Amino acid sequence: MKSNVKWQYNETVQVGTDYQDISNVQAYDEKMAKFRDFKKEATDIIKAICLEREHSLLEIGTGTGNFAIEAARYCNNVYAIDVSSTMIAYAKQKAQTMGISNISFFQAGFLSYEHNGYPLDVIVSNAALHHLPDFWKMIALKRIYQLLKNGGTFYLGDAVFSFPIEEYNYKIDNWIDTMKEKVGVDFAKEAKMHIKEEFSTFDWIIEEMLHKSGFKFDIRHKDDFFAIYYCKKN
Repeated sequence: MKSNVKWQYNETVQVGTDYQDISNVQAYDEKMAKFRDFKKEATDIIKAICLEREHSLLEIGTGTGNFAIEAARYCNNVYAIDVSSTMIAYAKQKAQTMGISNISFFQAGFLSYEHNGYPLDVIVSNAALHHLPDFWKMIALKRIYQLLKNGGTFYLGDAVFSFPIEEYNYKIDNWIDTMKEKVGVDFAKEAKMHIKEEFSTFDWIIEEMLHKSGFKFDIRHKDDFFAIYYCKKN
C-alpha cells in the first residue's frame, strides 16, 4: 500500500495517550509494570510462537521495545516498528544499552510498513491493532497475511470486547473501577480515554476479519476485554 494515498488513514496521529511526548514514553514502562509483567509476557509469546534462531520476526507496535529485545535473544532477525518516532528512538537506545544489535527499528505502522526481504516467519502484535478503525483493521490484517511466508505465524493480542452488548454499561464501568482499584486513578482515566477515543471492537468482528484475511486461528485467551489469537497462514 502506498502511504501517500490522500484518503488513507493517518496512523501516525496519536489516538489516546500521546506517545510522541517523550515524558509519556519515559514513564511507559514504569506505569505498565503496575499491571503487566513484560518479561513473562515476552516469554509466553516466544513459547507460543515456537521462536527459533533462524526465524525472521516482525513486531508491529513495539512501543519501548520490551518484546523485541527479548525476542532478539532467541532469533537472529528481528524487525520492530512503531508509528511514534519518539517510541522508536527510545526503544533503539534501550536495545543498544542492553547490547542487543540484531533488531532493525523503523518508524512505520500496520498500513505503512514496507518489508524489504524474504517473507517473514512470524509477526507479533500485542495491544496495538485497536488504534485502527475497523475498516483499516481489515486492511492491516490482509497486509500481515501477505507479509508472512506460507505456514507463517501471526500472534495477535489486543483489547477486544467479548461481553454481551446488553451489559456494556455495567461491564465498562466495572472495568474502569477495577483499573482504579488495582493500578490507580491515572489508569482509570486512560481506560475511559480508551473507550471514548480508541477503536477496540467485538470478538466476533475480529474473528471474522481473521477468517476473511485467510488465517486459520486458535483462541488462546479471551475475557471481557482482551483476547489472544494464534494464527497461521496456509
